[in-house]
Amino acid sequence: MATGIKDRVAILSMGCSRFGERWDVGQEELMAEAYLEALGGSGIDPSMIEAAWYSSHYDDIGAGKAGLPMAQALRLPAIGVTRVENFCAGGTEAFRGAVYAVASGAVDIALAVGVEKLKDTGFAGLPPASRGTFAPMYLPTHTNPGNFSQLARAYGAHHGVSRDDLKRAMAHTSMKSHFNAVKNKNAHLRKAITIEQAVNAPLVADPLGLYDCCPVSDGAACAIVTTPEIARSLGKSAPVLVKAIQLVASNGWEVQQSDWNGAYVHTARIAARRAYAEAGITDPRSQLSFAELHDCFSITEIVTLEDIGLSDEGTAWKRMRDGAFDVDGEMPCQVDGGLKCFGHPVGASGLRMLYECWLQLTGQAGERQLGAPSLALTHNLGGAPAQNVCSITIVGAA
Repeated sequence: MATGIKDRVAILSMGCSRFGERWDVGQEELMAEAYLEALGGSGIDPSMIEAAWYSSHYDDIGAGKAGLPMAQALRLPAIGVTRVENFCAGGTEAFRGAVYAVASGAVDIALAVGVEKLKDTGFAGLPPASRGTFAPMYLPTHTNPGNFSQLARAYGAHHGVSRDDLKRAMAHTSMKSHFNAVKNKNAHLRKAITIEQAVNAPLVADPLGLYDCCPVSDGAACAIVTTPEIARSLGKSAPVLVKAIQLVASNGWEVQQSDWNGAYVHTARIAARRAYAEAGITDPRSQLSFAELHDCFSITEIVTLEDIGLSDEGTAWKRMRDGAFDVDGEMPCQVDGGLKCFGHPVGASGLRMLYECWLQLTGQAGERQLGAPSLALTHNLGGAPAQNVCSITIVGAA
């Protein structure tokens, strides 16, 4: 019987480019920036990489399809490169491919890279998705702020939270991430804001204001994975191990019947439950040290905290205002600044979250370093609350 991948794969090294308006470089240079950092800390020669996974969502913007853009940009040693795309969860999907390849015994060392060059598109938000057969049938008029404003309204209505109370909770969420990002040289936005600034910012999609929305950015992130035994043989005496990766894609349940109330993300609850079981976690609030959540909008972070069991239903908005998820709170979230301040280069975000976990768990986070974290979680969400791909990854010490 399958038992999952707990402790079968180690993160040998990671890298992350500076995120932001990177008019100075192309997609190839962003990938190289992240890859060279990871390679430099890995202790391996590039010829030892046996397989690679590449995440990029908007394939026609500066990159192209297939695995060629990554293979050529990084001059990989004539190996298989698989391009993956799973909406905004693509970065974690690339990591999952590399981890599964090592866990299966097919290869000893694998590479995962996520990248996106969005500023060149000229859009203030994400560019329109390819129409295909999916969007015209289910999402003919949707916008991302519109989708998540509906999540906020449903959450407030279901739990009896007034608009003003929810606005202040969302404002605290954004204030927290901006505060954390000031200490991160790779973040796009490195300026602190006040709760009043966030509350009084221009509306984008009521109740979401300007500071409730993450920006559009360019960026790349990278991971090199191997077995724990090889990692130790390369001098990594206490490598970060993968405890669990679970990914769930909506099967249509949310929109095809009336049981879903729109106040939570169904897939997040399933993915979290399975990830905790795979990692052997029975009490995530006491066992996890910190979390990196997919805060594309501030309301997403609040709802996710309940979906993954880090707060009781209907309480996260209040605990957020009380500081429970601040960097010095009970469960620090978005210690690096999150999507809110890194922006969201779609194919890269999942790996960027893991990069912060790896830095913290190996004591390399500099002035952002938490005390002595032992277990961290990332939540990577692609799509809208009603239809999405959600992944939960848990990494930690041996």
